[in-house]
Amino acid sequence: MSFVIDASIAIKWVVAEPGAETALLLRQERLFAPDLLIPECANILWKKVRRGELTGAEATVAARLLSMADIELEPMRALLEPATRLAIALDHPAYDCIYLALAEALGCEFVTADQVLSRKANAGGIQARVRLLI
Repeated sequence: MSFVIDASIAIKWVVAEPGAETALLLRQERLFAPDLLIPECANILWKKVRRGELTGAEATVAARLLSMADIELEPMRALLEPATRLAIALDHPAYDCIYLALAEALGCEFVTADQVLSRKANAGGIQARVRLLI
């Protein structure tokens, strides 16, 4: 199967968080993400260092591991219009809707640990199916 994943899932591969075991199982599948995944993961790792949840060295190793993950990164330019449409329809930040737009474009399921996005997307009747992993 193919899935679109967001940074909340990829981070679970390198940081001990609830749902990490299930997130790791997804690595057996064909995975896609917009190239937005890269700065989002870097930002999450930075935040974890600021909060004292990771050392700088741990964050650097996590970033290195994520850079080698088998994820097909897709450019975002073609997703601008559909992501904007989704953001307006769902009243949700457009950067999260980039993932939804990619899932719609590819015709595959979107997996996230973002409860608010999952709730809004499923209630909003978007074309892509959203799976919440917590």
